[in-house]
Order: sequence, then structure tokens, then C-alpha cells
Amino acid sequence: MKRIFLFITCLFLVLNLNAQEAIQWEFNYNEKTNQVEIVANIKDGWHLYSQHIKNDVGPIPTSITFKSSDDFQLIGAVAEPKAIQKYDENFEATLDFFEHKVVFTQKVKAKKASVLEGSVTFMVCNETMCLPPVDKQFKITIPKN
Repeated sequence: MKRIFLFITCLFLVLNLNAQEAIQWEFNYNEKTNQVEIVANIKDGWHLYSQHIKNDVGPIPTSITFKSSDDFQLIGAVAEPKAIQKYDENFEATLDFFEHKVVFTQKVKAKKASVLEGSVTFMVCNETMCLPPVDKQFKITIPKN
């Protein structure tokens, strides 16, 4: 029983590390546009699902959440560019996803300089498999605007 538990734990850790290698995140604040930019650099052969999956067949949509604060106000929803809409063999359905690179943006009105904290929940797949969802925490320094 201990061996099975150890095997499952090791498998989970390996898959979680692979998810980290399949996608690299950058978290920035653009002072010209007053927007947080959440950049996903996606390794060749992998794809990241849109926030707006139009069906309920199984993949976890990308989700970006922000810790609330009196120091800033989020304006509107997190925006994303037009996704690739293509048949996904893993889920046998047409889904919206991104390849190579995608930039999510969130407009912010800061009352004073502060640190915006949040997380991205995401799932990556290639043509033959999907890795378990991962939560990536972030902190972004925002000047007063």
C-alpha cells in the first residue's frame, strides 16, 4: 500500500513539473495602458485553453483571479485575444485554445502604489495527453495611475 501511495505521489509531482516546463508565465504592469499583462509562453506542441470554453466536455479553462484590495480597482474582465478554434483529439470536441504565446490583459485603476496578487489556474495539453491543472501564484507591483 505504501508503494502505491509513493508511486501516485511521484507521478503527480512529475506531471506537475512537466506542466511547469510546458508553459512559462510572465506577469507585468504596462504603465502606458494601465493594464496588467499576463503572458503565457507555450512550448511547441502544447496548447493552453481559453477562459471561454464553449462546451462542457472536460478541459479546464484558464482562470485568472485577483486578490481584492482597497488600493486598486479592476476595470472590466480579463481580456484575451481571439483563440484558435480547432478539433481537440483529447476531448473529441472543437475547443478554443492558444499555442506558442498569449497575452491576457486586465485594466487597473490604482489609488496608490500597491502590489496586486493573484493566481492563474491552467491546463495544458498536447496531441496525446493533458497534464493536471496547475495554480500559479503571482505578485505585480502597480504604481498609482
